Parts: sequence; C-alpha cells; structure tokens
Amino acid sequence: MTPEFSEQAGVGVPDALQRLWTPHRLSYVQGAGKAEGDEPAGCPFCRVVELSDADGLIVARGAEVFALLNLYPYNPGHLMVLPYRHVADYTELSAGETAELAAFTQKAMRVVRHVAAPHGFNIGMNQGVVAGAGIAAHLHQHLVPRWGGDANFMPVIGHTKVLPQLLGETRQLLADGWKAID
Repeated sequence: MTPEFSEQAGVGVPDALQRLWTPHRLSYVQGAGKAEGDEPAGCPFCRVVELSDADGLIVARGAEVFALLNLYPYNPGHLMVLPYRHVADYTELSAGETAELAAFTQKAMRVVRHVAAPHGFNIGMNQGVVAGAGIAAHLHQHLVPRWGGDANFMPVIGHTKVLPQLLGETRQLLADGWKAID
C-alpha cells in the first residue's frame, strides 16, 4: 500500500517536507498511563497483569515474572521483563525472582532471534528517576532488539519512531515464538 500525500492550504511558507502524522504518540507525550506515586494501585505494571495477554501486550507469564511489549518501543520487539511483585530496586528481588528474571531474559533473546533475526540487543534497567526510569517504582528490565542502521534520521531529526508492525501483531508473533522455543 502506497501512502497518499496531499497538500494542505494554510498559513506558512511551503517547504519540500512531507508530514508523517503519529497521533497515537500524543498520549505518551502527555504522560497518559504513567505511574501515580510509588504504590501498586497507581502502577501500570501492576494493573496490566489483570488484563488478558492480548490487551496487556503480555508475551509470557511465569511464576514470579512476566514479559510484555513496551507500549512505546524503541524498536520492534522491544520487551520488558519484570516481577509481578511491586518492587523498585534490583537488590530487593528474591532469589527466585532474580533467577526467573534472568531465565526469561535469556528466553526472550532466543525468541526474538527466532522471529526477527536482530543483529544485537540492548539489555538493561534504569534504577530510579534520575537514571531514566519512566516507572521507577516497579523494577523492569528492557530488552531492545537492534539491527544495523536502525537508528536513522526519523527519531533524531523528526522525533518520530517508525515501526513496521502493530504492537498486537508483534505480541502475537512473540507469544507464539515463546511457546515454540525451549
């Protein structure tokens, strides 16, 4: 399907730029769904586990942790692995949570490699608001697939991320892959 472009009359100086409208990003920019305080009742990660897997973008559930797609991904297949328990700091995890978080991260890498063949990954946690955690009160580990050339001018100049697949489709692909990979 080829996009259709149309000129719009109005105020301003005409330029040679096309516009890529991403109205779905407005809720992120305005802070919709952000955690309200440090308590579980205001935590979107605590609320999402009550939803169906499809509605919550949950890829897989374990005994102590789960994996879900990032609602505002840096790249296609951007997952997060996090404990069910509302805990802010990595040092507060139990031994069981730590082990299952590590196992889920390894499996997530195998699944993403199987379904999307990335060239590499960024894996990490931002501990605390000052370190960049958007939801600092509930620990979560990011797993971001990377491909050569995936960082282009769109996010740098246009402040827009272009994703080739809808999140629901990505979630289904990864959930199916999760079941198929041991």
